[in-house]
Amino acid sequence: MSQPSQFSHLPRAASGPLPCSATGPRLLSLARYNKGSAFPDNERAAFGLRGLLPPQVQTLRDQVERAYQQYASCGDDLAKNTFMASMKAQNEVLYYKLLETHLKEMFSVIYTPTEGDAIQNYSRLFRKPEGCFLNIREQDSIEECLAANENTDDIDYIVVSDGEEILGIGDQGVGAILISAAKLAIATLCAGIHPSRQLPVVLDCGTNNDDLLKNKLYLGLQERRVRGKEYDDFVDKFVQAARKQYPNAYIHFEDFGLPNARRILDRYQSQIPCFNDDIQGTGCVTLAAMLAALEISNVSIKDVRVVIFGSGTAGMGIADQLADAIVTQADKSKEDARKQIWCIDKPGLLLKSHGDKLNPAQVPYAKDTSEWPADRQPDLFSVVSHVRPHVLIGTSTKPKAFDEKTIREMAKHVQRPIVFPLSNPTRLHEAQPEDLIRWTDGKALVATGSPFPPVEYGGKTFEIGKSFLKKAERRKLIQVGLAECNNSTCFPGIGLGAILSRSRLVSNKMLVAAVEALKAKSPALKDATCALLPDVEDVREVSVEIAARVIQCAVEEGLAQEKGIPDDEEQLREWIRAQMWDAVYRPLSKQ
Repeated sequence: MSQPSQFSHLPRAASGPLPCSATGPRLLSLARYNKGSAFPDNERAAFGLRGLLPPQVQTLRDQVERAYQQYASCGDDLAKNTFMASMKAQNEVLYYKLLETHLKEMFSVIYTPTEGDAIQNYSRLFRKPEGCFLNIREQDSIEECLAANENTDDIDYIVVSDGEEILGIGDQGVGAILISAAKLAIATLCAGIHPSRQLPVVLDCGTNNDDLLKNKLYLGLQERRVRGKEYDDFVDKFVQAARKQYPNAYIHFEDFGLPNARRILDRYQSQIPCFNDDIQGTGCVTLAAMLAALEISNVSIKDVRVVIFGSGTAGMGIADQLADAIVTQADKSKEDARKQIWCIDKPGLLLKSHGDKLNPAQVPYAKDTSEWPADRQPDLFSVVSHVRPHVLIGTSTKPKAFDEKTIREMAKHVQRPIVFPLSNPTRLHEAQPEDLIRWTDGKALVATGSPFPPVEYGGKTFEIGKSFLKKAERRKLIQVGLAECNNSTCFPGIGLGAILSRSRLVSNKMLVAAVEALKAKSPALKDATCALLPDVEDVREVSVEIAARVIQCAVEEGLAQEKGIPDDEEQLREWIRAQMWDAVYRPLSKQ
């Protein structure tokens, strides 16, 4: 629990008594206030709970132990995901404390890849609604729907999705409410965003998923996706209503299709504090890992050659963040920076001759057709052979696309191949980490987009992304840098910084500050045999550092609206920590 400090008086300070007006069975039904068997005797008496609970008063630790036994008895990961969703709806503190206690084990269950399975089965497994469901056929009721959530506090953080491109599994319609909720759970877990001050939203615009259209149990709008002006008007009405209802809210766009994602971000990022995790979050975390790998490899960013395989929302977001970094750090023009990046999509290498087949985000990265050798196919192997990249990034959702022939060709030309197979979920990864290590004779620096099981190399076993191996193990892993390149190390801290500073916008400089803060926490910079990115178990302190840099940048740019932000760096960190929510039972005060 956060220690009392000079900032304990702040409205978001997660300490002291929690006002509560509910009593009896109603209190036990409210996840925010419910303590279950941990209600002390005085609160059982004051809030009408006598006779409603077993007599034994237990600690939160006791409850975590029992809950973990129940969790472990679930038959598979999807059943575990369902169990956790049920717990979240019953007891908020216990849910997060259980996650915090078993984070490494449970992260992949409550997020990718298992959350993708839960989303695909949303209508079949549906038990209790969570969040706000907005229907494109009922646009006049948007304000009413947003006002209907039962959170009593103001909303700081909204995650909204239209469900068109979910976690590499495509169009999932109304099931997208689960990705909005999952992102907010990660924001709480990793950055202490108050769960009572957040709102998951789905924009139900229909679906082009034939399986859902034919499924009589499907809970969403059972018609083809609405496009064009009606769609744009719907999104705009949501944004304007959200800003009216919750004027301080930070809006996080999630899993929109590429053309809409880019257009929406371009439209609103100069108007409101907003963020697209697939474009900006993926770009930031990948860039942080890549910059650490380049430093280890002694390759300057002004000289780096990068191939991106998969030019959708994530791929082009990475390209944009990388181009901005080259401009900033190498003092180059945006046009020259883009010359260092080769993007491949379904037609092969993006070429200007593809014309209308390119979407607006891809056009700036298309190469002149005359520059490409006429005797070469613009496929992945040919591009790698011709370009000789230092970095190969996969966001294609094409499993095993990084084959042995391609990786060995890459390793011929660079001393330390940097390979990031980032597609989610795990089954869609472009390569297995153990293969990348083996094919490069242990020279590869690897980051993945999802958790992977332990890898055997050099007679030792180690976990991807784990940065606290024993020294004896580290010596055996010389030349191998692995990390889970997961947005969860980055987007929560960016959101925390934007919320606490009440920044009017999220600027490119704020994102660069976040990248620099994350890169600075790379364990590999201190020991090249460690992971490129911090371990997820360390992410709350990483989020403090990212938030601090984001807040400082917002102040410098004149975007911060919050008063009393400390100038001193240590005081700023204390100010941030004091406002981060912790999974502890606070005493209830009768309201």
